[in-house]
Amino acid sequence: MKRDYAVIGLGRFGGSICKELSAEGRQVLAIDLDEDRINEFKNIASHAVIADSTDEATLKELGIKNIDHVIVAIGDNIQASILTTVVLTDLGLSKITVKAQNDYHEKILKRIGADQVVHPERDMGKRIAHNIISNNILDYLELSDDHSIVEVKAGRKMGGNSLAKLDIRANYGCNIVAIKREKDINVSPAAEEVLNEEDILIVIGADKDISRFEKHLVID
Repeated sequence: MKRDYAVIGLGRFGGSICKELSAEGRQVLAIDLDEDRINEFKNIASHAVIADSTDEATLKELGIKNIDHVIVAIGDNIQASILTTVVLTDLGLSKITVKAQNDYHEKILKRIGADQVVHPERDMGKRIAHNIISNNILDYLELSDDHSIVEVKAGRKMGGNSLAKLDIRANYGCNIVAIKREKDINVSPAAEEVLNEEDILIVIGADKDISRFEKHLVID
């Protein structure tokens, strides 16, 4: 049976990915050495199996070559993470995403064939930091080293004003790409759109511009 995804390592990070992909109706092959974790996910993933991901023959038997995208989410065992990535690369997998423990680990992973390297703890730390700085910041997504998307509450200073009057793009260099109001979402809102104090704004731009926007208009 062809599966869309495989998640190797069912710790906190890999487990959350497996749950989210499964909730979206994707077929997921879940792999881990820990029997308890496999038992936890056997009714969540399409197929959950105890296996050593550093063993090429084992992965072949599991049909890993038929997978579209493999996520290597192995925890603290950097050696197993690297060896698994080597095996997957040798097998010619079309897309390999790997969790890195540190920058050096990332460099190695990229050299041996990982298509995408993620730092979940570091990235989550940035999101939490933005939430701590301002109670109005609801979510934060890093697009690159210096560009992000943030989800913010409009706040008192913005309520009752139109986008044209606030002129956020000209004054702060960032763009409101959508407005969430209760259950409705307005994508690419018109300039004459008047904001309510409790509106949720999706803002995109350079980090320095978003920071200025937050300080002058968002933080009450």
